[in-house]
Amino acid sequence: MSDPYYITTAIHYPNGRPHIGHAYEMIAADAIARFQRQAGRDVRFQTGTDEHGLKMVKTARERDVEVRALADEMSGYFAEMATLLNISCDRFIRTVEADHYAASQALWQAIADAGDLYLDRYEGWYSVRDEAFYEEKELVAGADGEKLSPQGTPVEWTAEETWFFRLSKYQEPLLALYRDHPEFIQPDSRRNEILRFVEGGLTDLSVSRTSFDWGVPVPGSPGHVMYVWVDALTNYITGAGYPNDNDAFSKWWPADLHLIGKDIVRFHAVYWPAFLMSAKLPLPKQVFGHGFLLNRGEKMSKSVGNVVDPIELASLYGVDALRYFLLRDVSFGQDGTFSDEAIVTRANADLSNSFGNLAQRTLAFIAKNLGGVIPDAGRGEGADAALLAEVSGAATDFVSHFGDLAIGQAIEAWMRGVFACNAYIDVQAPWALRKTDPERMNAVLATLVRAIRDLAIVIRPVVPTASDTILDFLGAQARDHAALADAWSAVGVTIAPPSPVFPRLELATA
Repeated sequence: MSDPYYITTAIHYPNGRPHIGHAYEMIAADAIARFQRQAGRDVRFQTGTDEHGLKMVKTARERDVEVRALADEMSGYFAEMATLLNISCDRFIRTVEADHYAASQALWQAIADAGDLYLDRYEGWYSVRDEAFYEEKELVAGADGEKLSPQGTPVEWTAEETWFFRLSKYQEPLLALYRDHPEFIQPDSRRNEILRFVEGGLTDLSVSRTSFDWGVPVPGSPGHVMYVWVDALTNYITGAGYPNDNDAFSKWWPADLHLIGKDIVRFHAVYWPAFLMSAKLPLPKQVFGHGFLLNRGEKMSKSVGNVVDPIELASLYGVDALRYFLLRDVSFGQDGTFSDEAIVTRANADLSNSFGNLAQRTLAFIAKNLGGVIPDAGRGEGADAALLAEVSGAATDFVSHFGDLAIGQAIEAWMRGVFACNAYIDVQAPWALRKTDPERMNAVLATLVRAIRDLAIVIRPVVPTASDTILDFLGAQARDHAALADAWSAVGVTIAPPSPVFPRLELATA
């Protein structure tokens, strides 16, 4: 039985259509899931939408629609985006689903049984946009002197009867977690932020609301619905089978990786492990807070009018090109910037001009000059073995870096292998050997076919559709990491004249 691997994205808040930030997180998680599958792991990958909370109620009221109708419509856009971006999730979860209600109420009951809930009155600052409570000391002054959250969002004074979770009880256990398992929060900059926050002291957390009814009902407490983050975080164990499917839960939980945006690390690295500690459930192995995507260096906002539709970008430049750019050019864990020009430049340089051109001219040459039949390498020469060794080294480095979530470095390692192949074909010049030394030409082409196959396997998590097209051309069946070490040969396989897998992109004009 293969080793299970459970990865999740944050579930996205659907009070508006998805933007490029949502797409980036899905694409990154998808690439990691695909990488782990190629490594032989039994992967479960979950994404979805977080549909409760006051923000959804207010948006529905502004649009004069029922809140469930808004949730259904907007969640549909996120599910559609996942499909269009080739996201290989095993479940697209919605928090309005019956099994999620059951899991949320079971977790609540476990926390109550631990004595960690009490009824009191909450008075304090609340950001509807963040769906988060803030202490006075955390607030910042806006341009007009108004109070804002640390994220720069408006806050309002809230007063209502509420259930409280004894978060303060878990300050020391959380600090011990961070000390004993420094890998729990990554990258280190996020860990340091959370460490300072928890060291500053934790106050008990309001975990129910009575001012609206759009949420999971609190068991045994009429009029109360769960604070949206209690419900939202629970999705991770809902998808793992909690509380009724013990076999699934024991297989998939704890999660290997929660991939989230840096703005919600506190919820995942403070509240979530505290809830789980209280319920006596295992903790996830790692919370990774990625950075933000900036549009030409500027934060995206509806008011500025620079929010980018990822589906439009994918339709303009192709899904694989968009995936490649985001994973290659955005240093994983840090903020990154993008533009149409940057996407086109990167895709043309790496995919079209380098790897795509390598595959196209090699396979087209075989189709034209050898009747499409892939030749035998024969005895070969030292240059052939040297190239394959360099490609193998690039593949090894890719796997190592990607396994450490250094995705940009992994792709750089892969490009070393691509560059080595292009240098090799230029030096060996099979078009000249066709007249002077056909046997040597065959060896060169067979070596290139093997190298192209290996490079296509390696980069599959990033550009899955294009990689599989190349592998289909070559008749390569095995496509996981283990296949890189086998004695594969395509000798005798007949290929049809190939079409460019990475056509050159042109900058879209308004």
